[in-house]
Amino acid sequence: MKLNLTLEALQDLLERRDAYALQAALEKEHPADLAELLEGLAGQEKLAAMAPPEKSYLKTGVLTLARHRIVWLLVLMVSGMITGSILGRYEAAFSAMPLLVTFIPMLTDTGGNAGSQSSTLIIRGMAVGEIRLRDFGKVFWKELRVSLVVGAALSGVNFVRLLLTCPGQTATALTVAAALFVTVLLAKTIGGVLPMAAKFFRADPAIMAAPLITTIVDAISLVVYFTIASVLLPI
Repeated sequence: MKLNLTLEALQDLLERRDAYALQAALEKEHPADLAELLEGLAGQEKLAAMAPPEKSYLKTGVLTLARHRIVWLLVLMVSGMITGSILGRYEAAFSAMPLLVTFIPMLTDTGGNAGSQSSTLIIRGMAVGEIRLRDFGKVFWKELRVSLVVGAALSGVNFVRLLLTCPGQTATALTVAAALFVTVLLAKTIGGVLPMAAKFFRADPAIMAAPLITTIVDAISLVVYFTIASVLLPI
């Protein structure tokens, strides 16, 4: 009998983890042909397991590793200067309301952690074949919804905390909570899609995603924070 399912098609179904499609395809095959097909798949898996990785960390030279990393570190170092220029731009706001400065580390750290959390999950999904470039829209939509929930929870808790610890500073608490919500929203969304963008441009997501996310989120969170503060507070 002629096989209806090719080895490549079987591998694709396994990678997609589509149980229903896989069951329907296997039911169409004769048991003898199916056994032959599975033996072929097992043989390919053995060859793949015995083959050495294309880029082994321990076998890669120090200068090669340094060259791959230093480029992104230089880019991030230069882009980090943007944060300093943003702080200098809002120096008048610091003078008018010094309390605002105390919340900057919390905003930037939370945003960086939120973005890194998303990027780590996406990079892991890409590494195991669960997420592909064609899933960009799905990843963006899911991370957007997750960030809305997480941002609302974190900003709500922070708003209540500030009301308790800073009595009479309702406007300030609202400013910080709103800035935190927007920061988490943007950070998790960017963190979800940036590794896929890195892969599209043939860059290593593991090297550049987390540091670049932190740099971008730092700049965005400061702009958002002081923009909201200039609207809600008398500065």
